[in-house]
Amino acid sequence: MLKAKDLLGQSTEELEAQYEDLCRDIFQMTNELRVSRKLDKPHELVVKKKDRARILTVLRQKKN
Repeated sequence: MLKAKDLLGQSTEELEAQYEDLCRDIFQMTNELRVSRKLDKPHELVVKKKDRARILTVLRQKKN
């Protein structure tokens, strides 16, 4: 789980790279869930979505 304080110290390029990685992971996990109807660690999907939201929040704060 990412912390907002840790994210504030990173550059926007690093945050955007992390955002893309999380989006890719979430996409793969949701596809796996649709195909097999089962995930090994279903809680990770929720954690990754929350991390993605945190990154977006910090990015928007930095742009303003």
